Amino acid sequence: MTGINPEGIEIDRDFAAPPEAVFAAWTTPEHFARWFGGKDVQVALDSLDFVAEPGRIWTAQMVLPNGSTIDWTGEFLEVTPNERFVFTLTDRPAEPERARIVVELTAIDQGTRMHFTQQTPGFSPEQQAGVLAGWQSFVDELALIAAASRRDA
Repeated sequence: MTGINPEGIEIDRDFAAPPEAVFAAWTTPEHFARWFGGKDVQVALDSLDFVAEPGRIWTAQMVLPNGSTIDWTGEFLEVTPNERFVFTLTDRPAEPERARIVVELTAIDQGTRMHFTQQTPGFSPEQQAGVLAGWQSFVDELALIAAASRRDA
């Protein structure tokens, strides 16, 4: 299911790429920088500290089309290569609250099924809808990276 639920948002998406390529698109800094934020946002590699290992803090800075920036941070909590990873994120690094995200990857005949969930405590329905739309645009770009990784392999 893709949509809003009582705990937050969820996205189910199938990719025409194996789990290894989808996992790499999520967890390789060069790939993550290309899709995080969608097609109109830039994440410079020199602003990205992103090592997908449990207990590691990650940071990124998005540069929006108007030149403004958003600073992100979080922590990797669980990493099972090609299957599952759990991390937190916030765009308010000075505040302690972090949204928990779980990404589960399952091999299917056509490639990979991704199940993504993000907690959205205290968010209004409008904010949840905005978060869902944002992640869906990010995942559209992630699909392109995963497909390219599959072709390059």
